Amino acid sequence: MLPARTLAVAPLALVILALSGCSSWGCTDTTAKRGKAGVRVQVVDTYGQRPGVTVEVVGWRLELHPQVPSEGDKVHFHYRFDGADEYSGRAVDVCAVDKKRVALGCQTIYSSEAWQQPDGALTGDGWLAVEHPEQVAGVLLIPNDQSYDRRTCDQDVKDGGGIHPPEPAGGGDQL
Repeated sequence: MLPARTLAVAPLALVILALSGCSSWGCTDTTAKRGKAGVRVQVVDTYGQRPGVTVEVVGWRLELHPQVPSEGDKVHFHYRFDGADEYSGRAVDVCAVDKKRVALGCQTIYSSEAWQQPDGALTGDGWLAVEHPEQVAGVLLIPNDQSYDRRTCDQDVKDGGGIHPPEPAGGGDQL
């Protein structure tokens, strides 16, 4: 049987260990669910909140990239952020899809890389390389904000954890 003094000190030792970062009991990682893709979406943060930002693909076409025309047709798309400013750092995935909404190629676009317009919107353009450009039926946005990159528990047990954006979309994903 342990002395009463030892039993009284044990809970205090556990509290000190937990506060000092020597315990990983409180570190958990979760991933947000991927939102429904569309031509126009409201950005959703990792907690499911809508920060008042919309993003829209305002046009796209297949054409040769002026810097690498020998590589053949690429998807040239134009987009518009409304409700974001160049400092808010919002980011969403954009994907070229086939007629069944299967991603053929994706990348992340950032509001901070767009140009300010007189009406307050931020606009920009980008290029997607896809293996079979003739299969592209549209360009869709995924509403999940990809700009928040919190440390994981594996990277930092003391300060990591929390809700993370879903994995970025990639070729073959059903949107």
